Amino acid sequence: MDKVVVGAAIVDGRGRLLAAQRAEPPELAGGWEFPGGKVDPGEDDHTALIRECQEELGVLVEAREQVGGDWPLANGYVLRVWLAEIVEGEPEAKEHLELRWLPMDELYDVPWLPADLPIVRAVQGQLDEG
Repeated sequence: MDKVVVGAAIVDGRGRLLAAQRAEPPELAGGWEFPGGKVDPGEDDHTALIRECQEELGVLVEAREQVGGDWPLANGYVLRVWLAEIVEGEPEAKEHLELRWLPMDELYDVPWLPADLPIVRAVQGQLDEG
């Protein structure tokens, strides 16, 4: 069974995507990613997504549709990303160096981590369709 990491592609009412800059580990620090983290034993993906967003950003999110399927990561992990919206709170960088709201025409203005980059394209495609 794959080890699962969940990510939130949080989009605000103005169509901007929330990007989070990694603080650690050193080899990933400074790169940009979707907020999220590992699914704990006994936890389903959505519960993990909600928990991770509360821990990392201090917000309550609601997951919408999944972006693509399982995105492969290193060491046998897969990343599952959902479009999400904030239903309570204002995001704060609790575990990241910085957060940035990126308008659709500025999605690539930050250096996304290689694993997240194809997902950014997929999110953009889904939002364009919607």
